[in-house]
Amino acid sequence: MTHMNMRNGAGLREVVAAIGRRMGLWGVIGVALALGGCSMLSFGSGSVDTFDLSAATRVKASHATGAQILVPEPVALKSLDTERIVVRPSPAEINYFSGAQWSDRLPRLVQSRLIETFENSGKARAGRPGQGLQIDYQVVTAIRAFEYDASQRKAHVEISAKLMNDHTGKVVAEDVFLAEIDCANDTAAAVTAALRTGLDRELQSIVGWTLKRI
Repeated sequence: MTHMNMRNGAGLREVVAAIGRRMGLWGVIGVALALGGCSMLSFGSGSVDTFDLSAATRVKASHATGAQILVPEPVALKSLDTERIVVRPSPAEINYFSGAQWSDRLPRLVQSRLIETFENSGKARAGRPGQGLQIDYQVVTAIRAFEYDASQRKAHVEISAKLMNDHTGKVVAEDVFLAEIDCANDTAAAVTAALRTGLDRELQSIVGWTLKRI
């Protein structure tokens, strides 16, 4: 085996380069990974585009209420309980956008934006568990779908909601809210914009629906 002299100015770069001339690109990568304590070669920044959801700002509500409303985190299947953005290439297949994500787990984002929409309505006080509310009602939700249907080029948002009287434990009303929004193209920016529009419509509907029944 040939011994390489590291004393006379032959540093790590020269060694890697010398071996690389014999072994080619993959040899260089292999040597760089094998030498302990050395930086690995990077072939790209690996950056991820992060997208947010927004609360609805325009809410049609017939009257204000003094009731305090608890909004627990929505229930969701594991495929939706994530920061990743769901894509359905076909009805039976679930995938995710590469290089794109939500700014937080989807259920937590939807919970925050629903609370903000109640606040934006100016008609009710709402909050999450642990915020010291004297709870009168709970709006219990489940995210059934929050995805891009690639075969139809549509954003699909479906949320079920139950309005529960916290004093009696009885469900006062329940409904399912559905929105389908056409996407301009298959990019993450276009898809997340369509999903944001769909959620905006549903947040308005859920808040209006709740206030009518309290």
